[in-house]
This record gives sequence, C-alpha cells and structure tokens, in this order.
Amino acid sequence: MADPALKAALKNKDFVLAPGVFELISALIADRMDFKALYVTGYGTVASYLGEPDAGIATYRDMIERIAQIVKMTSKPVIADADTGYGGLLNVRHTVRGYEDAGVTAMQMEDQEFPKKCGHTPNRRVIPLEDMVRKIEVAADSRKSDDFLIIARTDSRTGLGIDEAIRRGKAFAKAGADVVFIESPESVDEMKRVADEIDAPLFANMVNGGRTPLLPAKTLHEMGYSIAIHPAVGFLSVGAALEKAYADLLKNGETTDAVELYSFAEFNKLIGFQDVWDFEKKYAQV
Repeated sequence: MADPALKAALKNKDFVLAPGVFELISALIADRMDFKALYVTGYGTVASYLGEPDAGIATYRDMIERIAQIVKMTSKPVIADADTGYGGLLNVRHTVRGYEDAGVTAMQMEDQEFPKKCGHTPNRRVIPLEDMVRKIEVAADSRKSDDFLIIARTDSRTGLGIDEAIRRGKAFAKAGADVVFIESPESVDEMKRVADEIDAPLFANMVNGGRTPLLPAKTLHEMGYSIAIHPAVGFLSVGAALEKAYADLLKNGETTDAVELYSFAEFNKLIGFQDVWDFEKKYAQV
C-alpha cells in the first residue's frame, strides 16, 4: 500500500527532497539517510538495466519489476517514474494498479508522445491537452487509495513555451492530479511564474547539467514548490567513481589510495550479510 506520510507532508506544506535511485545499492544507501522519500529515476533505471538511453525503450514490465524490488527493500515512500503510462487509457489504468500494488506511493506520468524521451533532451513532442487530461482522470479513478498520489508532468515548455506549460499545469490540477510537474523551465523567473500561477503542490526536477537552474531546497520551498527530486546525482556520481577506480586499477595494476572505497565490512552490513550469518548461527548443523 502507498505510504500516507508523503500525502501528509504535502498537506502540512513540508518540503520533500528526494534523491534519485536507480538500482538496489543506490536505494539501500539513500534509504539509510533522512530523506522523506526516494525517487526511482527512469533514466537511471533504464541505463543501469539495459545500458540504453531513456527514449521509450523500456517497457512497463521492465520498470515494474525493478521498482517493486526497490520498494520491497526500502522503508521510505517511493516516487516512481511511469513515463507516459505506457500507452493509452487502458494502459494507464493497468500501470496505476500495478504501481500501487507494488507499494509505490506516487506515480509520475507525462504528456509526451510515445516513444518518450528524457525531459532534459531535445525533440520532445506532447500529446493534445485533452488526451492528457483523460489520462489523469483515468489514473485518479483507478487507484485504490487516495494515499497513492498522481504526479502529472508536462514536457511542453521546451517546444511550446512556458505559457502553454502553465496552461497545461492548471488543467492537470483541475483534472485531479495531486502534484503538478512542469518539466524543464529554463530560468529562475520561469520557475517563479509556475509557482505564482499554478495553485497546486508543485514538483521541481533538479537535473545536474540539465536545462533548469539548480536551486537549494530552502529556496524552492520558499518559492512555493513542494517536492524536489535530484534524479541524476546518484548515477552521475557512480559513473564518475567507477571511471576513476577502474582507471586507477588499469594504470597501477592494483587499487591505490587515490581511490576512495566503501568499507567492505560496512557494505556487508548494508547488503544484509548479518542476517545470513545470524541465520547460519541459529540453524547450524551440529
């Protein structure tokens, strides 16, 4: 079931900062920290699982199996990327039911044409507003619990401008979206306009190297945003760390002090070996 803590945080106007997780190691590390939620990034999940770009290649089945395992192994509310709902209205209903049954707390769905693309890359096209409104209505009607939140995202800013993006955001809120997500505003002024003009909980996507200015959580909260995700910080930092570690090994034939490593003993604890050892001790054959 969806975790009611996220809905309560929005009701209380608390700010939710969520790091991007993309597989179980990143999820377990983030879950140990004092974040109020975790964000399962589509970009990172597709990259780590398929080694492919986030361009509509991954299917509902690819994503739900990985998301469900992340939910199972963590304790925080999970916000999960659901692309376009993976198809038409019937697909949206199926996706909502599947994500909710998996224990996801909030599902993000966007108004892109299929196949979709990462929101900070070019050449994205959006479906008619009326079609996305119907998707939101179906999504809201298909959930079992009101604690399961619908995050409606528009990718119209890049191709159609900020005015159209705000128009769509207002329509999404009216259609029943719990949270409105204007993807890729390109200046602080645009972000302020979104917060000033849309009367709904708002979602900010802070992508390192993306199209939107990176702002501190405190600033976003004061501006009027409710949730901020940092989807890329995990996989970009892991990529940099692996490149450095592997290059060090190749150059020196061994790992040197130039590479910072997670303690092997601590990693054993993180991944759950203590439970294995306790089990073996309890049920050891005499």
